[in-house]
Amino acid sequence: MKPSIRLAFFLWLPALGANHFTIDHLAKISRVSDPQFSPDGKTIVIVVARPNFAEDRYDANLVLVAVSNGSSHQLTHDRRAVNSPRWSPAGDRIAFLATGANAKPQIFILPMAGGDAMEITKSPTGVQQFAWRPDGKMIAFAAADEQAKRTGEDKFDDSFEIGNDDYLVKEEAIATHLWLVPAEGGAPRRMTSGSWSLPISHPPSSPASPIAWSPDGRFIAFVKLETPHSGDGDHSSIQILDVEKNEIRALTGRSKHEGYPQFSPDGSRIIYWYPRDGETRNVNEIYSVAAAGGESSNLTQAIDRNIQRAIWSADGKSLLVGANDGTTVALWVLPSNGGSARRVPLGTACPASTFWVDAAYGPHGEIAFAGSEPNHPAELYYLASPIANVQRLTDVNHEVASLQMGKTETMDWEGPDGLRMDAVITYPPDFAPNRTYPLVLYIHGGPRSASKELFSSRAQLLAANGWVIFEPNYRGSDNLGNKFQSAIWNDAGDGPGRDVMSGVEALKKRGFVDQTRMAVTGWSYGGYMTTWLLGHFPVWKVGIAGAPVTNWLDQYNLGDSNVRRGAGFGGSPYVGDRVAAYLAQSPITYANHIKAPTLILSDTGDYRVPITQSFELYHALKDNGVTAKFFAYPVGGHSPSDPVRQRDVDVRWIGWLKEYLGSNAESSSR
Repeated sequence: MKPSIRLAFFLWLPALGANHFTIDHLAKISRVSDPQFSPDGKTIVIVVARPNFAEDRYDANLVLVAVSNGSSHQLTHDRRAVNSPRWSPAGDRIAFLATGANAKPQIFILPMAGGDAMEITKSPTGVQQFAWRPDGKMIAFAAADEQAKRTGEDKFDDSFEIGNDDYLVKEEAIATHLWLVPAEGGAPRRMTSGSWSLPISHPPSSPASPIAWSPDGRFIAFVKLETPHSGDGDHSSIQILDVEKNEIRALTGRSKHEGYPQFSPDGSRIIYWYPRDGETRNVNEIYSVAAAGGESSNLTQAIDRNIQRAIWSADGKSLLVGANDGTTVALWVLPSNGGSARRVPLGTACPASTFWVDAAYGPHGEIAFAGSEPNHPAELYYLASPIANVQRLTDVNHEVASLQMGKTETMDWEGPDGLRMDAVITYPPDFAPNRTYPLVLYIHGGPRSASKELFSSRAQLLAANGWVIFEPNYRGSDNLGNKFQSAIWNDAGDGPGRDVMSGVEALKKRGFVDQTRMAVTGWSYGGYMTTWLLGHFPVWKVGIAGAPVTNWLDQYNLGDSNVRRGAGFGGSPYVGDRVAAYLAQSPITYANHIKAPTLILSDTGDYRVPITQSFELYHALKDNGVTAKFFAYPVGGHSPSDPVRQRDVDVRWIGWLKEYLGSNAESSSR
């Protein structure tokens, strides 16, 4: 959006309450992530990232927080892309990743006694992740191999073989392998090689499965992918590397779906992620197996949630596990030798959980997590023990937290097919129950995710404009157990669509919804549900589809998960007559039924949901005389990751809704 147009837009917006949350406040929200306890448990290092709109980036730094009183000081300065702080075993140094001299991510070592950080790697392709050896003398790291060098006429021959890759691929898939480097710096030693690969992360997703050392430093547990092609990511198995012998063995003998191994503190066992019964439609669970191999046991089946984190206690007697649970994120302490899990009371604080619960388990049973509260953006939270009261240790977002926010609450109801479901409602800050308000559905993506009672800048921005925001958790969401999550199998649209509409009907009974002014919006799978609902229920005044899945054949053929999508439909669309199911569950099939004005937003470089689907939707709407606008961001990734474009998404979102729903001043008394 050009500056003149942006200025005109802001002038056009009706003035909100003097102390309400507005677009301008986005520049004041800092991100807090990756808490790491020092070995003595007295301090916690976190990453604090502040938006820099002038340079269109987030400036991240390491901040050290004292557990005793919450005092803090910044450890890094003037470094780009700081992330992944990890204490040395002795606690005298912190290693982290940041942009190195060659403009690639490298490992830096910061002495806690004082002095500047030293860059200890010079990886030509950049370091993806790393882990200290327990003696503190060496660091294992993962880095992609270099492209083969071509000379002479061959340097113009840049053809390459396509495998199960996304449609944006421009060069051959390159494997990632393990290296070992002295903690003081020096020449690294290659530990693994071959056409197979360690995993890498394709956001939004969990981080790549971390490198895990055995306590005696003799072995490394890691995840092996059969190929580096993104569509083959389910062919993952846990391997054990003997560091001295440079020999690799499989841990369980499985060839698919394993990840995230961790040695127990005594080295006798390994926990890891694996879906229930080996079926990806099911919840993810935590299994335990002897480090030497053998039969595995499922530790978390009784919790019946899609577990997204598991951390050993220092004494090995328990695990801290986390998952979406209802409209929050729960933490449980689970005995490692069996027994019932004990839920940790977290009050109104909700740990951050974008496919990975951002928590830490301290040396004496302390717990820390990055999280938020419905009216307070991200901070660092701390519990002295699993039964202690939650303390908020930081206040980096106090300015925004002082604003008048919309009230947030959970609603639950009996949905179709006997499924119990829930949703989050955010009310306008000046909500009066005797008035009616426009309703805006803001549907989460995934679908293996959930709407939660936490600080949502978009929900608060929308609510500040006088609209009630409804965020439903439909079947396929991962917050209500395996039956609820797996109910979406081969029913991508119809079942979830009925779930959402049953929630709308339940909300309408409360009497404050203006049924003539209802909007449906969402990003990714939320964009899918938006276009599905627009094409099946003629009740919408307006719609916004961000990075929408509209055609499952495009998802199968062109996205980064590509052929893995077949698991949701029983297999390939090109085998038997299964293509009929793909088409029947594709919103583009029903696009000629859409009547509501629709805004479409996408990234041109979206590998997760190819922009081809947005083009298809746009033409289907225009060809049928429906008001539609389509804006694209010329960047890679599934959604804009820079602050300027993120703000532009919010500006367009609000502007489009305001054009068709009106302002807060137009709500009426009942």
